[in-house]
Amino acid sequence: MSAAEFDKPSLLQRIVPLFRGFDGPLVLLVMVLAAIGLTAMYSSGYDHGTRFVDHGRNMLIAVGLLFLVAQVPPQHIMKVAVPLYLVGVALLVAVAVFGITKKGAQRWVNVGVVIQPSELLKIATPLMLAWWFQRREGQIRRTDFVLALVLLMVPVGLIMKQPDLGTSLLVMAAGLSVIFFAGLPWKLVLPPVVLGAIGIVLIVWFEPQLCAEGMRWPVLHEYQQTRICTLLDPTRDPLGKGFHILQGMIAIGSGGVWGKGFMAGTQTHLEFIPERTTDFIFAAFSEEFGLVGNLLLITAFLLLVWRGLVIATRAQQLFARLMAAAVAMIFFTYAFVNMGMVSGILPVVGVPLPFVSYGGTAMVTLGLALGVLMSVARSQRQLPQDAALGRGPLANPRMG
Repeated sequence: MSAAEFDKPSLLQRIVPLFRGFDGPLVLLVMVLAAIGLTAMYSSGYDHGTRFVDHGRNMLIAVGLLFLVAQVPPQHIMKVAVPLYLVGVALLVAVAVFGITKKGAQRWVNVGVVIQPSELLKIATPLMLAWWFQRREGQIRRTDFVLALVLLMVPVGLIMKQPDLGTSLLVMAAGLSVIFFAGLPWKLVLPPVVLGAIGIVLIVWFEPQLCAEGMRWPVLHEYQQTRICTLLDPTRDPLGKGFHILQGMIAIGSGGVWGKGFMAGTQTHLEFIPERTTDFIFAAFSEEFGLVGNLLLITAFLLLVWRGLVIATRAQQLFARLMAAAVAMIFFTYAFVNMGMVSGILPVVGVPLPFVSYGGTAMVTLGLALGVLMSVARSQRQLPQDAALGRGPLANPRMG
């Protein structure tokens, strides 16, 4: 046997380095949420065709994307930010010009296969903004924030025009989180927040007049106005527009503290809950696992967001910090909006619950986002190793 054969690494020795540097707490939290998602999907969708099997397949695809993207260093991810954003915006323009319309919404385009470009912008927009602020690092001025808002509002405006309020809110939340963490002054943050709070109070106060028959609101589409009015008073149409919210609230309340038990939810399995495997799966989960199950789920999401922010604070590069923080806020927004709309505190806007709701496109998007977060985490752990070997910015105290 030759010396070369002795030196040849085994398959295990070649595979292990691919997982080196993965963030243990983040992996654990993803596994917990995936387990909760599979449990909830089996209970609510075991008699709903192949939903459970497809949900498991979508998770495996997302995990595969997470693993692949995690192998790419943040500085290489930054190189695709501009082309990815430009392609995404071009596809949104194509949707507006000759897109495919389904159920009154023009959100898809055929490019050989039918795709929904707005999903791509959930990742492409924060990537683009993080790239922009990385380029301006050390010399960021107010005009840079204005240009960043323009870069954000282009895709948000095109997505709202489709119309798709849910996705536009997610893209806006991801983009605004990047702008905020880039150092947006508080005196520019507080005025719109205060105005928004005043606006919400006024809408609630004048709800009878604003939601009167025949009243039309400017800017918003009719269906968006209807959703807000239904949120304010779902009993005005309990068997129509308010049915979703009322049934979700009934299911959540009937779960009590401990829940009715696995696969024992009456509202769920008697099909009172609409979209029980997608947007309203939180209601089904609440009915069967109660307050205790909800606290476990909410705690897992909060810990995931916290871990993402921890990874962001430890990143050496501005681009990596902003992207990690944006990913953390993406998960917060997804979970908050979904739970809020099912609970009757936010309008129904069609936002899935990460890992739990059925949906292949959303799962792929979340897998990509987690891959970026894991890439940032891996780059932090590799820097000390590179410094010890005389490589990278930490090897020279005068750099970085």
